[in-house]
Amino acid sequence: MDFSVKPVLTGARTVLRPFTRQDADTMWEITGDPEVIRFIFEPTTELTRERLRSWYGVRTGDPDRLDLAVTDRATGELVGEVVLYEWDPSARSCTFRTLIGPRGRGRGLGSEATRLIVGHGFHQVGLHRVQSEVYADNPRARRVYEKTGSVVEGVRRGAAWRDGVWVDEVLTAVLDHEWAAHRGRPDADRGRPVTAR
Repeated sequence: MDFSVKPVLTGARTVLRPFTRQDADTMWEITGDPEVIRFIFEPTTELTRERLRSWYGVRTGDPDRLDLAVTDRATGELVGEVVLYEWDPSARSCTFRTLIGPRGRGRGLGSEATRLIVGHGFHQVGLHRVQSEVYADNPRARRVYEKTGSVVEGVRRGAAWRDGVWVDEVLTAVLDHEWAAHRGRPDADRGRPVTAR
C-alpha cells in the first residue's frame, strides 16, 4: 500500500479532503499567520501565491505522501492541513504534521483531523509507526499530538536556531498496536471504574 488513494475523511467537526489549486489563496492567508510562520517554515522560506498554487495543485499526484485539506464540517471553510510524509515502505512508517490557521484553533478541529488521518494511515494504509517532530516551544501542537496518543520518545536539544535562540525538537510517535487500543483517545477510559471480569 501507499498514499496513491487521496480519501475524503469525515468526522463530527471536520472533513478532510484532497487539495485543489483553488485552495492556494486561502492557504496563502493561513500561512501568513505569525504562529504558522514561526513553527512550520524554515526562516529562509520564501512563499508566494504562485508557489502555493503550484504546490497544492500537485498534492493529489504524490503516491509517497498524503496532504489533506482540513475543513470545518459545519461551514466548509478551509482551516488548515494535515500531512503524512517521509513514507518508509520497508519500515511501514511515516512522519505526521498538522497546520491549523487562526480561524480553526481552539475548537478541537486539529485533534479530530489528527485522529482521522493517523487512523487512516494505520487502518487503510497499514502503517506500523507514525512519528511527529515538534519544536519544544510549540505547546499547541505538542498537546494535540500527545492528546491523540503520540508518546514522547526523545528530545533533540538545541536542534534549531529560531528567532535568535536555540530550540529543542521533541520526537513523538504512536505505534499500530497502541492506536488499536485507544483509537487516538488514550485518556478516554481514565476516571471510569474498573470492573472485575
